[in-house]
Amino acid sequence: MSSEIADRLERLRDYVTTLRGYSKRTVVELRRDTTLRGATERYLELAIQSSLDLGEMVISVNRWRKPTTYREIIEILAENGVLDEKLADRFVRAAGFRNVLVHMYADIDLTKVHEFLNNNLGDFDEYTKAISSYLLSNPPKKKRDSSQKIKTKP
Repeated sequence: MSSEIADRLERLRDYVTTLRGYSKRTVVELRRDTTLRGATERYLELAIQSSLDLGEMVISVNRWRKPTTYREIIEILAENGVLDEKLADRFVRAAGFRNVLVHMYADIDLTKVHEFLNNNLGDFDEYTKAISSYLLSNPPKKKRDSSQKIKTKP
């Protein structure tokens, strides 16, 4: 596993640990405390974006087809056996939630944020485990150094 992927996995785990602390708060606290709300939304956005970035890295090192949407990242991972179908379905919804956090910040439903915190953080654990397991079982093939010549029979 590349150090870049390992670092990203660790960062994602850190984001989820922080979010677990926020998940103990109530919806009322999220509404009242703008700093708490902002931090919660930002860490949730970072966790989802890191998951998607990890997916793109796995796709890239394996030279699978290039995704054009966040949804396709998850679909490609499922097509290639990295994620099971149920986890992929949940992560497609998470990718959609990321778009709400990023683009519709004025209209974020804090009840949904709270529900996500209390019902979906385990998905990140499953995701990191799936990525790690896949990469350990299927290490990417090393690129051939372009200075190496291919030997052919005369």
